[in-house]
Amino acid sequence: MKVPQLDLTGQYASIKAEIDAAIARVVDSQRFVLGPVVEACEEAVASYVGSAHGVGVSSGTDALLVALMAENIGPGDEVVTTPFSFFATAGAIARVGATPVFVDIDPATFNIDPALIEDRITARTRAILPVHLFGQMAGMAPIMEIARRHSLVVIEDAAQAIGARHRGQTAGSIGHYGCFSFFPTKNLGGYGDGGIVVTDDPARADKLRALRVHGETTRYHHRLVGGNFRLDALQAAVIHAKLPHLDRWTDQRIANASLYHRLLSPLANRRPDALTLPHNATDRHVFNQFVVRVADRDRVQERLTAAGIGTAIYYPLPLHLQECFAGLGYRPGDLPASERVANEVLALPVFPELTTEQIRFVARTLESAIL
Repeated sequence: MKVPQLDLTGQYASIKAEIDAAIARVVDSQRFVLGPVVEACEEAVASYVGSAHGVGVSSGTDALLVALMAENIGPGDEVVTTPFSFFATAGAIARVGATPVFVDIDPATFNIDPALIEDRITARTRAILPVHLFGQMAGMAPIMEIARRHSLVVIEDAAQAIGARHRGQTAGSIGHYGCFSFFPTKNLGGYGDGGIVVTDDPARADKLRALRVHGETTRYHHRLVGGNFRLDALQAAVIHAKLPHLDRWTDQRIANASLYHRLLSPLANRRPDALTLPHNATDRHVFNQFVVRVADRDRVQERLTAAGIGTAIYYPLPLHLQECFAGLGYRPGDLPASERVANEVLALPVFPELTTEQIRFVARTLESAIL
């Protein structure tokens, strides 16, 4: 049995008529950049997330970048964030000239540990940038309280967590900005790059809209220096067509994760030294990835690959140890939880179209590889 780490063909086949019709309407209109299709998508996604305003942008990376730009964060400023995330989280901070300040994670959730944040705040700190990794929300209540006490902006990196919830709040809707990615592998993915920034502040939304078109407020008049961060209408059409299906797909991801837990819990309980299952600390973990921790991870991955099972490692080297950040002075051992999990994490297939038989096969093969 072959089990890919991700297969999007089944999802497309199930809604092909809707997607093709949405794309055809854009092609027929010959309006490919911004316009009413993008506006309709922005309104729908913002409403789904629970925010007042949505500003479509060219990628999840540019969503982070333009949010930082909107706050005039730059050289001399510091932004507190996690070292265990996709590179864009810290890369966006560096691109505006600010300094990422890395705070270690809670190894149970893979998210930034709020209890460690306050010790890293200085007079230069301007923002906190938490990440809702793999589909589970970070501890936003304490993060927002810390931000309030220190008058900091909070920019949520919710690229992997659209639809995640905890205590009545949704990922991306709590901070001053919520940044999402529509990369094809995301739970709500387009057919190329795309993203959105959501906010409840109309002034911030207006500034974001200007920044994504080179700071233009009226044609050829530039109040700010922005960039070309526009969301294409074709991507907006695809996202808008997919959005009504998102909850169903998410429910299936959650069901798949639950089945993995039932099948693998006996081994994890018996051999906690060898296997750790994802810890669900929130009300709705949307499982963009199902990430286990495995001792002797590389050998186990090789066994799964040989059996025809696709896996992935998110992420093999924490951001504080990346070569491009060597100048920040971090050394191995500085952020031990992040460094430890980077050597153990392994993402198993969890996409909605997986069959029960495939999940059982993955679980059996993983158990055999570990034992």
